[in-house]
Amino acid sequence: MNNIVLYQPEIPQNTGNIMRTCVATNTKLHLIKPLGFKVDDASLKRSGVNYIDKLDWQIYEDWEDFKSKNEGTYYYFTRYGHKPHTSFDYNKKDENLYFIFGKESTGIPKEILKKDLEHCMRIPMTDNVRALNVSNSVAIVIYEVLRQQDYNDLLMEEPHKGNDFLERD
Repeated sequence: MNNIVLYQPEIPQNTGNIMRTCVATNTKLHLIKPLGFKVDDASLKRSGVNYIDKLDWQIYEDWEDFKSKNEGTYYYFTRYGHKPHTSFDYNKKDENLYFIFGKESTGIPKEILKKDLEHCMRIPMTDNVRALNVSNSVAIVIYEVLRQQDYNDLLMEEPHKGNDFLERD
């Protein structure tokens, strides 16, 4: 199972966008406290639109609480990583995969990263920016994971207007 983990997220709009991405990709979302917003915050709900009720998610008191309840392979996204996100094989369908993103202001603490340098990665980019927006990063990563997994039964056609929508007059 694929999992997105947000370590102490600060901006509700980013988390709302990530919630929507998780619903679209059948990905579980894990939020590690402290959160920089209330989970009933109007902007969080607005960013997640009306999909939050379909979201599989859980909130944890801290990093240790999260680790004690979740076994699998952890992948850490940090601007200090030395490997691109495309350098790993994510086809471990029988294993829980956790893609961990840090808080917007400071990322994932160095103490956590140093314990698993092998799984620290970065999304390649120019030296003109420090990092991408976390919600954009989550989307880039989860779709690379899903591409490698042949999209895990996600719909390849628009279900509401029909397969022939573009061909119709």
